[in-house]
Amino acid sequence: MTTLGIIGAGNIGSQVARAAITAGYDVVIANSRGPETLADLVAELGPRARAATAAEAGQAGDVVVVTVPLHALTAIPVEPLAGKIVLDTNNYYFERDGHIAALDTGETTTSQMLKEHLPTSKVVKAFNHIRSGDITTDTAPAGAEGRRALAVSSDDPAAVEFATRFYDEIGFDAVDVSPLSESWRVERDRPAYVVRQTAAELRENLAAANRLP
Repeated sequence: MTTLGIIGAGNIGSQVARAAITAGYDVVIANSRGPETLADLVAELGPRARAATAAEAGQAGDVVVVTVPLHALTAIPVEPLAGKIVLDTNNYYFERDGHIAALDTGETTTSQMLKEHLPTSKVVKAFNHIRSGDITTDTAPAGAEGRRALAVSSDDPAAVEFATRFYDEIGFDAVDVSPLSESWRVERDRPAYVVRQTAAELRENLAAANRLP
């Protein structure tokens, strides 16, 4: 049984938690306000879920999901995530995060920034280009016609393998757009961003993306 640590209990984090529990995972979830503020969510999620601090969620998770605003990236605990696969859901919104020159000019990506913060973790881009509500509603069994696809991007093959398997377990196909430096292709303002697409359509949209929107 795999335990998923989730750092960030907002729209994406809570939906990933619901999907993971349905697929048979245990979940340890954290937010920035303290475990006591997650009592209602944990009660809804049921006995497979518990609330914790960010460090505790990172420590408890066999795999960890980081789903916090970009400006909070440096608050992510480093040591508890060492050596672990880390799913990064982040997007860059300059309206919220302030302008970051290296992102504005295309010199790096948000996931590469997280990788710099977590140098020994196996960072993989996931769940950044789907609306949160669709994570638990726009799913289908493997092989179903028109099954929605999501992108995965990493420098680590084991991270790609896990994310691909996890997508499949909760109802999505996967398209690999590795390495991590290519993860910009699925970020904000690109053709693949928050649109419903099959694997074939996602590959076309990834190929059509421009480095700077």
